[in-house]
Amino acid sequence: MFIQTESTPNPATLKFLPGKVVMEKGTADFRNAEEAEASPLAARLFAINGVTAVYFGYDFVTVTKERQEWQHLKPAILGSIMEHFMSGQPVMGRSASMAEATDEEGEFFEDGDETIVATIKELLETRVRPAVAQDGGDITFKGFRDGTVYLNMKGACSGCPSSTATLKHGVQNLLKHFVPEVQSVEAL
Repeated sequence: MFIQTESTPNPATLKFLPGKVVMEKGTADFRNAEEAEASPLAARLFAINGVTAVYFGYDFVTVTKERQEWQHLKPAILGSIMEHFMSGQPVMGRSASMAEATDEEGEFFEDGDETIVATIKELLETRVRPAVAQDGGDITFKGFRDGTVYLNMKGACSGCPSSTATLKHGVQNLLKHFVPEVQSVEAL
């Protein structure tokens, strides 16, 4: 098994491409070892000293580190990913796949803004998320209130030094262009 790696705009995060589907449907974001218990692969990665976050996309895994150098962590991460896929274990545990929370859970917006929200979601899905996934991250809709769109930053986007520029100059400008009601974009 050959696992490719790619750098991301976030220097603390690397993208690993195992050449296999990681998440058939949706994504998974783990910010600590307790959350990682829902996934045998995430738990294995959090067992490596220095790993602070793990994110699964369709065909990639992004890993965020603390202060250690990638040259010290990368071999252990590659080995863990390879061992996991060779073991035949599922990426997500049985209880996690049964729970299946939707991305729409916890969204907020005013009655009457359904059409605006649908347009915002469509733009995020077709224009923003594919580009951000290339960098090992994800951006999802969380809410819309008083002209402000609230988004969740996941994977390589979370904590990325250039995420503010991506939000303000990329996503905000795109949404303002197509949805005049949008005045600003904020990360939650």
